[in-house]
Amino acid sequence: MVRFATWFNRTAPAGSEPVPALTRAGIAHLYFESIHPFEDGNGRIGRAIAEKALAQCFGQPTLIALAATILSRRKAYYAALEAANKGNEVTAWLSWFAGIVIEAQRRTTSGVEFLIGKTRLLDRLRDELNPRQEKALLHVLREGPAGFKGGLSAGNYATITGASPATATRDLADLVDHGALLRVGERRHARYHIAIPTRKISPVVLDERGNFS
Repeated sequence: MVRFATWFNRTAPAGSEPVPALTRAGIAHLYFESIHPFEDGNGRIGRAIAEKALAQCFGQPTLIALAATILSRRKAYYAALEAANKGNEVTAWLSWFAGIVIEAQRRTTSGVEFLIGKTRLLDRLRDELNPRQEKALLHVLREGPAGFKGGLSAGNYATITGASPATATRDLADLVDHGALLRVGERRHARYHIAIPTRKISPVVLDERGNFS
């Protein structure tokens, strides 16, 4: 750990041997995880170190969802980490890590756009919904940009609000009319999604020319 701390300080922007942001953050994370100094919490600390390395190089907090993005690609993350631990060649790991950072940036942008859309939606609907509708809408919004897995159903709505099936159907139809929800499907197959445009976040991969997509 002493050698790691010495390297980390030496390669900082103000250090004697500064290293580019993505390279330093990727190596720092790999270096720390390879040491694995604690019985528990190494992953969380390693991700925090990577975020600190990026923040130091940019001169301010990056505010990107790096940790959440790594965890969302947990299987690929462990595979890349294991492969990198088998030798001294870390190019493949750094390429994977750089892709994750780009994806994290896109995820953060999507989250900010969702929060803006959420605020605008709630402002527009103020005093226009009944207490059941407000409760259900806030419940769905707490799920974030992805919303309910598979969409909100009338049964879900009834469980959240305590409404009868008939009331749930009327409330949901009214939420659609107000532009709060979008309906997909009909009758018992109908599912409802928040009417806030969100961008799809796909894994960032290298193409055959070595460019990220």
